[in-house]
Amino acid sequence: MQENSDRTSERSETTHRPTRRKVLAATGLASAGSLAGCFGLFGGNGNNGSSSDVNIADFRGSGPLVSSRGDPGGTSISELPDLEGELSFYLGGGEGGLYLDLIRLFEQVYPDFTFSHTRAPSSQLSSRIVEEVDANASQADVFIAVDAGSLGNVADAGAAASLPSSVTDSVPSQFTTGDWVGIAGRARAVPYNTTQLSASDIPDTVQAFPNTDAFQNNMGWAPSYGAFQSFITAMRLIRGKSETRQWLNDMQAAEVLEFGSEFEVSNQVANGEIVSGFANHYYALRVQSQRQDAPLDLAFTSGDAGALINVSGAQIISGTQKQDLAENFVRHLLSSEAQEFFATRTFAYPTVSGINPVGGLPSIDELNPPDIDLAELSDTGPTLDLLTETGVL
Repeated sequence: MQENSDRTSERSETTHRPTRRKVLAATGLASAGSLAGCFGLFGGNGNNGSSSDVNIADFRGSGPLVSSRGDPGGTSISELPDLEGELSFYLGGGEGGLYLDLIRLFEQVYPDFTFSHTRAPSSQLSSRIVEEVDANASQADVFIAVDAGSLGNVADAGAAASLPSSVTDSVPSQFTTGDWVGIAGRARAVPYNTTQLSASDIPDTVQAFPNTDAFQNNMGWAPSYGAFQSFITAMRLIRGKSETRQWLNDMQAAEVLEFGSEFEVSNQVANGEIVSGFANHYYALRVQSQRQDAPLDLAFTSGDAGALINVSGAQIISGTQKQDLAENFVRHLLSSEAQEFFATRTFAYPTVSGINPVGGLPSIDELNPPDIDLAELSDTGPTLDLLTETGVL
């Protein structure tokens, strides 16, 4: 998953807290962009007999760990009505290409399903949807966004159609509303170098890092990343602006090192250039997938902004003339196949029970994220002001 995907430089395109433990498998992980071999994992689609057109196992990624995964739980697409008709999608953020890959797989399974799409930053599309619905000129049926904030913006403006509980019931309540549903999760985490630190060295809250000797001039962050800014937004909402400003100042006094991306932060931790950092969980998994013996592990803080779990999600745009098809499509995004796609291709957290994350990660139920309305993460203006005032940006 690309968390800096809503940068303005991106072009639009049309057409309960676990015991600390190792969470990265020494045997390596799946490559995030590859197709599976012929596992015959999910079986054929009993609805239309079109499984001959695509091996449903292609929804799953490949690699040593992935090949040992058991059958996922949840609801298979073979239990859902066929997708029939045409949908228009707004695909937000750097995840847009992955969403497109998934939609194309559905198109291969269902010969009577077609689609068109527009790709652009999630925040940009969110504003566009609100404007179009206000003008009674909506150009799309479904919005898939990289962050809950963009979905919340659409919902708050009254530009989203309601989702029935029959669609959203499989997803934990903190990751859905009546107007959008989370389809893939990403957890804030603390990657650390296992030759220099042990799990017991990692503080339980992010507030402790600036005052811990082991991390002085030895930590990394990527403040230009959207994920980092959501993390700071969460801190500001939980602890207030003054405490957040103090934390930022304290981290700078501790000489935190700045990097261009959270993947780079995780890579430099693996290299031993820094002992730890702040990043979304899947970046360490991507490093480990490329460097199976990397001395890299993950720890998770508890109940604070550093334990934030955000989601990519989907919603139906108000005014669509294809409500039934759109609802059925969202059900497909929560199917076993789609959730396995997100878990094994992008190392995201599945949002549906019964589909495990990769790499020995604790499940979402084992983590202890803060109690926060994810839609409020769209309020980034005060966060950007704070980051500028403190000289972080």
